[in-house]
Amino acid sequence: MRIYLAPMEGLLDHILRDMLTRLGGVDICVTEFVRVSGTLLPNRFFQRIAPELLSGSRTPAGVPVRVQLLGSDPVCMAENAAKLAAMNPAGIDLNFGCPAKTVNRHRGGAVLLTEPELLHEIVAAVRRAVPSSMLVTAKMRLGYEDKSRKLECAHAIAAGGAQELVVHARTKTEGYRPPAFWEELPAIREALAIPVIANGEVWTPDDFARCRAVSGCDDVMLGRGMVADPGLARSVKRGERAGWAEIEPLLRPFWDKVQLATLPKYQPGRLKQWLAYLRRIHPQADELFQRIRTVTDPREVERLVFGQLPAPRAADEAERVV
Repeated sequence: MRIYLAPMEGLLDHILRDMLTRLGGVDICVTEFVRVSGTLLPNRFFQRIAPELLSGSRTPAGVPVRVQLLGSDPVCMAENAAKLAAMNPAGIDLNFGCPAKTVNRHRGGAVLLTEPELLHEIVAAVRRAVPSSMLVTAKMRLGYEDKSRKLECAHAIAAGGAQELVVHARTKTEGYRPPAFWEELPAIREALAIPVIANGEVWTPDDFARCRAVSGCDDVMLGRGMVADPGLARSVKRGERAGWAEIEPLLRPFWDKVQLATLPKYQPGRLKQWLAYLRRIHPQADELFQRIRTVTDPREVERLVFGQLPAPRAADEAERVV
C-alpha cells in the first residue's frame, strides 16, 4: 500500500509538501502542473515549481517528488519532458484531470478526456522522449461531462506507455462536489495491466479504508484530506493520529518559507488558506484563523500568530526559490 500526496494548484506547493511529509506516512509526492505551451521551458521554471529537483527530487523529509506536466501538443510536451528528465525527477506525471475552466479553455487538463487519441499521442511522445528508466505516469478523471469514455481514455493512456494511472473518481463537471464515485474504479483497474491509484474525497482513515474496499485499489492519493489533517497518512499507516501539539510547530517553518517565496501581499492569504483547512479538525486552528481573518499586513500576522511561538530553528530556514 502506497500513499500519494496529490498535486493541488494554488494550494499544495513545495512549501506545504515539506510540511505534510514531515509527519510521515507519505510515499510519493506529485507537484502542481508545469504548463507547457509552445516553448521549451528553462530549467529555472521547472525548479520554481519543484525546487526539490535541486536536492535529489526529494522533500526535506526524503519523500520522492514527481514533476507534473500539462499541455496538449505532443511534440512540445515531449521536448519539455526530455529537458525535465535531464534534471532527474523521481518521475514525470501527465495531467489529464485539471478541471479549471481557464486550463480547459486552453485545451489542457480534463478537457483532453474528450480526445482519447490525443491522450495516447501525448503519452507515447513523452515516453519516447525520455530514458526508459524514467518513470512516466498520468492522472485523469472519470470523464469530462460524463463517464462514458472512462475506459477508452484509460486504455489510451496505458497503451501510450504510462506506467501508473491515478484516477480522480469524478468527472470535470462534478468538480470537487461529494461524493467521489469509487465504485467506477474497479472496471478501470481490471481493464489495465498497470497500477491504478484511487483519488477523491478521502478525509479520514475510515474514508481511506472504504475507498480501498470499494475501488479495489491498493494505493490511494490524498489531497485536501491531508491538508486538513497533516497526520492522515501516518494515521492510516501506523494508527498514530497527529494532534495539535505536533501540527502547531509546523506553522512557523511554513510561514518562514512563505515569506521567502511569496510577495508580502499574498503571505497572509497563504497562512489563512491552510488554517481554513486545519480548522475542520482542530479548534485551535480556527482560533488562529479568526484572529487573523481580516488582517492583511504580514507583520501583524507575525505578531498575532507567532508572538507566543518559539523562533524558528536554523534547520527550518528555507532557501529562496530561484
